[in-house]
Amino acid sequence: MQIDLEHLHYWMCAIRESEDPKRTLDAFWRGQIDSKLWLIENIKPFINRPNNIDIHGGWVGVLASLIFQSSMPVRKIRSIDIDHRCETVSRMMNKKEEIDGRFEAVTADMCEAKSTAEVVINTSCEHITQKQYDQWLMNRSRESLLILQSNNYEISEHVRIASSLEEFVKQSHVNVLWKGELKLSLYTRYMIIGKIDV
Repeated sequence: MQIDLEHLHYWMCAIRESEDPKRTLDAFWRGQIDSKLWLIENIKPFINRPNNIDIHGGWVGVLASLIFQSSMPVRKIRSIDIDHRCETVSRMMNKKEEIDGRFEAVTADMCEAKSTAEVVINTSCEHITQKQYDQWLMNRSRESLLILQSNNYEISEHVRIASSLEEFVKQSHVNVLWKGELKLSLYTRYMIIGKIDV
């Protein structure tokens, strides 16, 4: 997938103007980008019309920007993160779509945020406890397509990693439509596409 020059310009502005440019640059490590491109490639077969998409744990908005630049049909993306510093960066990262009314950045606790979006993405499952995850899942619509990612990377901010894809499936309590893993240099990324068990 190619990054167009207009989006690249907004990326550079977002990094330069952020409170912590070094932290913002962490969103562009190879493993981060590869995980997001892998997500986009694998959810395309499940999305055949423009949808509202909520990204929970949206960080600085890179995933939203990559989705907008892909061939995936999108009506609007809402990027939710508990860190208030992410909102301004995320808005700049997706400035073109924000101007068009197709992007919104929100500061909120994803575990408490309600959502009516047709597609809900949570790539931060390792950052919340099982109790928090169960609360998050309870606030999702049974009609929403859920895309979940976690990993086996042991660092202090990861409070609920999975040692395998099957363990991640057990943690997630969803009806699995697709599952897979992506081996990266420092860790393995796990992903599930599914819906809440009825």
